[in-house]
Amino acid sequence: MRFIKKIFISLHRRKKFYIIKIFIYKNIKMPSTTLIIVVSAISAAVIYLYFKARQLKNMPIVPENENILILDNQNYQNKLKDGIALVDFWASWCMPCKMMSPILNELALDINGKAKICKVDVQQFQDISDKFSVRSIPTLILFKNGKEINRFVGVKTKDFLLKEINKIQ
Repeated sequence: MRFIKKIFISLHRRKKFYIIKIFIYKNIKMPSTTLIIVVSAISAAVIYLYFKARQLKNMPIVPENENILILDNQNYQNKLKDGIALVDFWASWCMPCKMMSPILNELALDINGKAKICKVDVQQFQDISDKFSVRSIPTLILFKNGKEINRFVGVKTKDFLLKEINKIQ
């Protein structure tokens, strides 16, 4: 018992395990109902978020629309130099990128040749992402005649992207 008290005192000095200190020095009183409810609610939320994250992680990659161009080191300059292009910088392990994929598929169907929708895998083509200073993904860059017009980071809606493309025309 003396050894256990010594451990708890040293932990208390480090300002950790404050609740354990209360149980030891207050003759081990039962926690209040409110504390039990709060701890249970927090535990349930953490468990829920854990399983949702696992579900998203295992989400399959959406097949690409045939209107979406895949850019690489050889073709990206030619594809971007004429007209309007929206380029998505993504990675296969990125959950927001997976969420963005169906939005880009719908956008490619809706724009009817007003602009090109392109994708760059940042793991395969790091040179391209370095050239455009892409630091986080998903990053969407809007080009007109090869020059960057606007940049969006994170998941965006189809309506937002359509509005931004229509502003440039």
